[in-house]
Amino acid sequence: MNRGLASLDAHAQRLANASLKDLVAADPARAGDFALRIGLLYASFARQRMDRDALAALFEIARERDFAGALRRLFDGEPVNATEGRAALHTALRGDLSTAAASRDAHAEAVKARLRMAELVAQLEASGVTDIVSIGIGGSDLGPRLAVDALADADARFKVHFLSNVDGHAAQRTLAGLDPARTAAILVSKTFGTQETLLNGGIVRDWLGGDERLFAVSANVERATAFGIPAERILPMWDWVGGRYSLWSAVGFPIALAIGMDRFERLLAGAAAMDAHVIEAPVERNLAAWHALVAVWNRNALGAATQAVLPYDERLRLLPNYLQQLVMESLGKSVRSDGGTASAQTVPVWWGGAGTDAQHSFFQALHQGTQRVPADFIGVVRGDHAHAGNRDALLANLLAQTEALANGQSHDDPHRAYPGGRPSTMLLLDALTPETLGMLIAMYEHSVYLQAVSWGINAFDQFGVELGKQVANRLLPALKGEVEAEDAVTRALLEEIRERS
Repeated sequence: MNRGLASLDAHAQRLANASLKDLVAADPARAGDFALRIGLLYASFARQRMDRDALAALFEIARERDFAGALRRLFDGEPVNATEGRAALHTALRGDLSTAAASRDAHAEAVKARLRMAELVAQLEASGVTDIVSIGIGGSDLGPRLAVDALADADARFKVHFLSNVDGHAAQRTLAGLDPARTAAILVSKTFGTQETLLNGGIVRDWLGGDERLFAVSANVERATAFGIPAERILPMWDWVGGRYSLWSAVGFPIALAIGMDRFERLLAGAAAMDAHVIEAPVERNLAAWHALVAVWNRNALGAATQAVLPYDERLRLLPNYLQQLVMESLGKSVRSDGGTASAQTVPVWWGGAGTDAQHSFFQALHQGTQRVPADFIGVVRGDHAHAGNRDALLANLLAQTEALANGQSHDDPHRAYPGGRPSTMLLLDALTPETLGMLIAMYEHSVYLQAVSWGINAFDQFGVELGKQVANRLLPALKGEVEAEDAVTRALLEEIRERS
């Protein structure tokens, strides 16, 4: 463990018996000083289980690990993806905050791609198409799906449907009720070799009766054209953008169709505003740095093995799904960038659900379970509906849960006692708009990167997802009885499957 992370243990031991309620009461300025407002987003870390000395130690880690320099290398297009020798220039998709040639070139490519995307949006708007099926998986699906679910209006020009799972039932359900004569489809795959996307794409192509209304987003134009999609209907992807960071690119084509090109540009502008804050603000006032350091504190000093994310807005119900990939695919590493073994615990398991539904599901464990689970609560101050009573009840529950988790409640009956001391961060959006959603997602992206910097791991590769795919390809012939599986347990399972097929 590096020297900075090791220093956290002493602070954790010192605070082991300090209650959150007492930490807040002992520091009257804490509620204000442990909070940041960045434009339309307010963040409070006052209910994290740390004091000012522990926070100072975390800021020292940020300086030791050179957060500022790491961010500059990211924005300038240096090969921060060390294992693959690549840049990670998702920031260039939404803004021009670097004078480095790599970043400027990437930004120019992104602008050119958006102009082409706008032309295709206009082309479809002028057609008789009413529904869009977006076919992708992982980063080609989760980001666009989140943004469309959060921002699309009921009276949008297009209804966008998402198809990701290779299970044929998913395609069956997605296409049910749609009219092939009024539907277009987009295949999103960087390599255009993703098994799930190609199989589902084939189903949809056959259902449409041909490739006349097929579009693609891919880096492999040759494969996409071989599938039957002409080059003029193919938007680009680049190897300097990872899939889970790609919604800002032409991968956001379904978003632009669902919410309009103008609002898609506003989504990018919100992310760019967060980028500007993160690259310019000192660590003590830097929201992404605070969020990352709190994550490091909870994982390494307090030993938290899981992290909950709890949006109190139905439109953000897919945020936990999106963050599972962003965080766990980026930080699920046990090997450092230099090839050595990670000396500290890295990513916890991220999970969650939308309030208030989640309160009637797993909150029992959050309040009275044996593990303290840190949580990010996300609230929206102004709703876009006329039901004031519902809005007030939602916000009251949001505030009540964070207070109850932190402070607990004593009772003569131990079964009715609440221990408290459960840490949480509060993120409040003034309203849910393209700008604020862009800011929120970009903040999480930068937090993930800075956590990786703290642990010395690479946030931008994902070799861990490849082995299962390779084994699956090897087992397809075995499933058909053409070869015998090597693994004894797999052979037994295949026998069970064949007997009942």
